[in-house]
Amino acid sequence: MCGVGRLLRSGWISVAAVLLFASCRSSPSGSGDAEELAEQPLEALITIRSAAFSEGAPIPPTFSCDGDNVSPPLSWDGVPDDAVELALVVDDPDASGGTYVHWVLFGLGRSLTGLEEGEVPAGARQATNSAGDVGYKGPCPPGGDDPHRYRFTVYALQEEITADDGAGTSDVLAAVSDIAIAKGTLIGTFDR
Repeated sequence: MCGVGRLLRSGWISVAAVLLFASCRSSPSGSGDAEELAEQPLEALITIRSAAFSEGAPIPPTFSCDGDNVSPPLSWDGVPDDAVELALVVDDPDASGGTYVHWVLFGLGRSLTGLEEGEVPAGARQATNSAGDVGYKGPCPPGGDDPHRYRFTVYALQEEITADDGAGTSDVLAAVSDIAIAKGTLIGTFDR
C-alpha cells in the first residue's frame, strides 16, 4: 500500500507540475484572436499617425507603465465611405506568451479622425485587455527584453459592434474580424 501511495503522490505531483507549467505558459486573453485579426488580409486604406512617435520609432515613456500610462494621441485618414464605425486595437506581438492586447476601443464614429492623448470619445466602448482590465494598458515589456513592437491598428467596420462596455477581448476581436473592411497600422517600439 505504501508503494501505491508513493506512486499516487508522485503521479499527482507530476500532474500538478504539468498544470503549473501550462498555466505559466498560457497565452494572454485574446492572444490568438488578436493575431488572427492582425493577419487578416484587409486593404490597408487607412493611414494612422501619432504626434508622439513616428512609424518604427520608440514610444515615449509617458504612454507606458513607467509613465502616466495614458494612450498616445493618434490621427488617421482614408476611412472608406462605406464604413459604419471604427475600432482601435493596440497589441504587442512580441510578448513571450503570445500577442498581448493592450487596448480595444470600439464604437468610434466613422467620421472621427483621431484621438487626443488619453481620450475615450463619448459613446465609445472598451473591451477588457489581456490583463482583464477595461481600458488602455501602456507598453510594459519585461526588463532586459529586446524592444517590443506595439501595433496601433484602426479598423473600418461595415456594421456596428453591439457589445457593451467591458465586453470580453475575444468576443470583440472576433466581431471586428467578422465585419472589418479596411485597416491602417502604426507601429511603435518600447523597451525597459
